[in-house]
Amino acid sequence: MGTDAHRLEAGRPLVLGTVAIAHPEGLAGHSDGDVVAHALCDALLAATGGPDIGVLFPGTPEWEGVTGTTMVTNVIDRLRAEGASVCNAHAIIMCERPRIGPHREAMQQALSALVGAPVSVHATTTDEMGFTGRGEGIACQVVALVEVAE
Repeated sequence: MGTDAHRLEAGRPLVLGTVAIAHPEGLAGHSDGDVVAHALCDALLAATGGPDIGVLFPGTPEWEGVTGTTMVTNVIDRLRAEGASVCNAHAIIMCERPRIGPHREAMQQALSALVGAPVSVHATTTDEMGFTGRGEGIACQVVALVEVAE
């Protein structure tokens, strides 16, 4: 399982599940802030006993602005080098806005293509409770099933 959350910030592009979404605010961070891609990376790394993404992608100049696509690709390359393969993954995005439904299929297709296995995306609100409910940020949890060659 992997989890990530970032605050929303005006003037930044919003990217979720490697898909650019028209929205007045984007996710703040050293990277593109893609909470879906970040949580997916952490779930995949956790499933194989690897480090968290902060170890692989530290807040150093060479990783500034790194995209979720690059992060997922690097993690998949690492897993394949270890003889592991993704069976499937499931993401749950928590936010009030933007509405995820219109972007769900694009996210699923993009993430599935990157990992080489089915990735499903669901969304929920928190009924205006907490930082996601107040529209201050977006969070995501991902669970992944990975097969490791013996």
